[in-house]
Amino acid sequence: MNTAVTIAGVTLKNPVMTASGTFGSGMEYQDFVDLNALGAVVTKGVANVPWEGNPTPRVTEVYGGMLNAIGLQNPGIDLFMQRDIPFLESKDTQIIVNVCGHTIEEYVEVVERLNDSPVAMMEINVSCPNVKVGAIAFGQNTKALTEITKEIKAHAKKPIIMKLSPNVTDITEMAKAAEAAGADAISLINTLTGMKIDIQRKKFVLANRTGGMSGPAIKPIAVRMVYQCAQAVKIPIIGMGGISNAEDAIEFMLAGASAVAIGAANFINPYATVETIRGIEAYMKQQHIDDINELIGAVHE
Repeated sequence: MNTAVTIAGVTLKNPVMTASGTFGSGMEYQDFVDLNALGAVVTKGVANVPWEGNPTPRVTEVYGGMLNAIGLQNPGIDLFMQRDIPFLESKDTQIIVNVCGHTIEEYVEVVERLNDSPVAMMEINVSCPNVKVGAIAFGQNTKALTEITKEIKAHAKKPIIMKLSPNVTDITEMAKAAEAAGADAISLINTLTGMKIDIQRKKFVLANRTGGMSGPAIKPIAVRMVYQCAQAVKIPIIGMGGISNAEDAIEFMLAGASAVAIGAANFINPYATVETIRGIEAYMKQQHIDDINELIGAVHE
């Protein structure tokens, strides 16, 4: 039984990875999860310099999930290269680094630092505010997405995954723009913008007012967007958004995802990734599927 999938020339032993921002670099989870069992570890976003993130409170529970306004707090690329890369390199899993920045130059600086590292791929977080264009996220404008994708591809020695924002009118336009600009793969969806108000205090619960919604409630939206993008582009898709178990993961693969990432579920069940891997294997045996690649895009009327 083959559970391996290949994305942009990089082979993963299985299609299950972590979603950026929910797993650190795996250090916090190593007592619960055998990182060697995962298809890949996707790190928290890394910038060219340390970011403090947003003021607190910046996380809150909501029906069907959670809101976060962490603001991509991270230690910066110097400490990341010194501490996190050696830790991940000691594990038998693919390393995917999520890259963030305020300007194209900041993204490129991180990409160039990672070029000669043991990283397999880079996931580019285009939900960061583009400082030069009035804080509109790179991923919410096809022109900005095209520009940043082309520029990063010009400097990157590793395959590039563009992580798409669902906070757009037509997700397929963004997927097509990323593909045309040279992206090797896309991942979706990033969080949906949400808000929570404390009715007793009549105040916003998050200091940032809005936050990114993740968790089971967004899964049907994510599945729909993955399916739409699978019809619109030929490059591989990594699906995410509300995946908690094998059933969810398989649904994304049937919609057209070549691999899946588990995010918010890690907070309520630190074993979610390895349980999902086992569940996929059990499903394949039950369905007499010899090769997991038969599942990709196999949904029909």
